[in-house]
Amino acid sequence: MINNFKSFFLDPKYAQFFLLFVILTLGLALRLFDLTDQPIDFHSTRQLRGAIIARGMYYEMDPSLDTHLRDMAIRFWNSTGQYEPSILERLVALTYMLIGEEKFWIARIYNTIFWIIGGFVLFKLAQRIAINSLKLESQKRELIATWSALLALSYYLILPFSVQASRSFQPDPLMVTGITITAYFAYRWSETRNWKWALLSGLLAGFTILTKAVSGFTVSGLFIALTIYTYYSDEKLGRLRFKSIWNAIRSPQVWIMAGLAILPTAFYYISRGDRAGEYFSTWTIALSHLLLEPWLYARWINLVRTLVGIIPLLIAAVSIIIAKKRNRALLIGLWGGYIVYGLFLPYQMYTHNYYHLQLVSIIAISLTPVTTKSIQKILDTKILFQYFVAAGIIICILLSSWIALQPLYGQNYRNEPSYWQEIASYLPEDGKIIALTQDYGYRLMYYGWRKVILWPNQGEKNLSKLRNSEKDPYEYFEKKTDGVRYFLITSFNQFEKQPTLQEILYENYPLIAENTGFLIFDLQQ
Repeated sequence: MINNFKSFFLDPKYAQFFLLFVILTLGLALRLFDLTDQPIDFHSTRQLRGAIIARGMYYEMDPSLDTHLRDMAIRFWNSTGQYEPSILERLVALTYMLIGEEKFWIARIYNTIFWIIGGFVLFKLAQRIAINSLKLESQKRELIATWSALLALSYYLILPFSVQASRSFQPDPLMVTGITITAYFAYRWSETRNWKWALLSGLLAGFTILTKAVSGFTVSGLFIALTIYTYYSDEKLGRLRFKSIWNAIRSPQVWIMAGLAILPTAFYYISRGDRAGEYFSTWTIALSHLLLEPWLYARWINLVRTLVGIIPLLIAAVSIIIAKKRNRALLIGLWGGYIVYGLFLPYQMYTHNYYHLQLVSIIAISLTPVTTKSIQKILDTKILFQYFVAAGIIICILLSSWIALQPLYGQNYRNEPSYWQEIASYLPEDGKIIALTQDYGYRLMYYGWRKVILWPNQGEKNLSKLRNSEKDPYEYFEKKTDGVRYFLITSFNQFEKQPTLQEILYENYPLIAENTGFLIFDLQQ
């Protein structure tokens, strides 16, 4: 009986099929918990934007829906702006058509499925990394690689930040899954130089970058690093080949991979006109001076530390140092791409946590070299110590799962629709409305079916200051409210941060409606 028990946990086949199933199931369950609550739990602005786009697509595809609502839904969709192809939103809208009604939480199911698929591929990649770093007999090597891959998968699926962000209605979870699968295909290509892996790498890279263009930094980093390594070393001969760059340039596989990765996104943004150039000018060039500020890097590192944990971050750094050559090339490519990406978008690096979601996958992969060596040493210790380590890992997994569930369990947003519908019912119909409101007006738009002109919140004002485009508040008020009849306040914490706006409104315009949720000023009296 004891021998059977030991063989169950020590045989890599049992560990792979049973524990892999348990961890994937746990990751799935954590993300589907509180499935139908409103999309306010994590970066509501981005989630509501996705929901508005999906609704507009659905109403456009179904002519049987109310004509007035259909026109508004399409108009609201078009007003959100097009940052990247609406792949997830279109998939959700098609599902609305299939089931015959709008259920925003379908996006959570899709992103959860994408993340779980990415987790399985990450498990296979971590196995390959571990196997390639071990020089042991086959069975023990497979055992260590399996356990190491399971630890990487556990981190990827159960990290609280991963749980909260990967179920949200935005393209980032699909992008991270694409990066993970691309890394696996590119790694397999580096091992084999096989056309199958070259084509799969290029196709997945192209889809990933099309999903969200900023992934191009990380994808490019891993491609460049693995290509240089692949043509720099020839493991069959056991010696270095110094004509690597020339060999890479001459390789048709490299050109095919690069073309498949770049062309879909290039065609898309060329068709969009100056949109990409405008984004680059606004977010990179205008804010490039931040790169000279030491506090930027301190805030960047501090945000990353709170999201992914300081210990995994340090382990990942050590892994780059001790990893074998091909593994080190992969890790340097992933981390190098991420760092360059951060330098291109400095403002987001310390203000937007979901811009770091790809780090969950990168760190999970980066843990493997250290965990592989650690497990190898642990297996040589006494069985009692091995059980102690296993118990510690189980406790960490359960504790992390509980922490991940706390925001979902402790918050309830199911009253949001009725709350915003009530506010919308009080809004006048006889003139334009400008508003200082939550989520760029998306809550009012999605739940209340009302669109307003936006007054900038304090974050946008700070951003204007960073861009050296700050305006005189009184002149800006006159210009912004020209032709507007009413001023709506629903975000009271933002209102308190703008004393000049309070002074202008209270001293010059009558308050015509007031409730616990809003204020309305008449600008024409």
